[in-house]
Amino acid sequence: MKDGVDVSVILCAYNEGRVIWDTIARVDDVMRRSRLNYEILVVDDGSEDDTRQKAVRYMEERGNGCLKVIGYEVNRGKGNAIKTGFAHARGKFVVVVDSDLDVDPALIPRYIEALKESDVAVASKWHPQSHTYVSLKREILSFGFNILSRISTGIKLKDTQTGLKAFRREVLERLAPRLVVNRYAFDLELIGACNHSGYKIVELPVNVRINSMVCFREILKMALDMLKIGYRLRVLKCYQRG
Repeated sequence: MKDGVDVSVILCAYNEGRVIWDTIARVDDVMRRSRLNYEILVVDDGSEDDTRQKAVRYMEERGNGCLKVIGYEVNRGKGNAIKTGFAHARGKFVVVVDSDLDVDPALIPRYIEALKESDVAVASKWHPQSHTYVSLKREILSFGFNILSRISTGIKLKDTQTGLKAFRREVLERLAPRLVVNRYAFDLELIGACNHSGYKIVELPVNVRINSMVCFREILKMALDMLKIGYRLRVLKCYQRG
């Protein structure tokens, strides 16, 4: 690997032993073909299965020096995993991808290219070029969450929760230490902070297939987190540059 890293790809994983090998392989293949200098950071968020062991085995057998596996013993949530990954990232651009294969990583280079003229690139299931399969119940929940998030935070984006996003490094350097939500609504806080800080955000298409449902307890926790985020954004103004 050449000196310097153009792109750091962070894969947050919790109990993804069934798919983590395929996820790393697909991201690795996409990045190799992009001809960018890259690294992949797998953050094992306290998995109880063999996620970390499989990631380490991939690193040992096929990693080529581009892969790093990070982990801790207790599950702390996606937000904490992203912040942990970023603490180890060296790239000028940082891409965050869910590791469950719901999102196709093939479009990662397009997101990196978008950062030449923007600060943040966000996947949107509602983009006209997106190819999306989502169950009707999940689609209704997503639509309702988006309406409530717009009301509570003032964000105008159509989607903050889909698991593919790219950032200029300086955006995360400034905002990551200020973020307080570690679990269900971390994406909303992060994108809300970017929006209220005046960073340029672009929505891009995504290929996504989601079959899983969200339980009532998770919905309730997300709603509480949303209220907390709205208060920090609009009342405390915690993220504004000035």
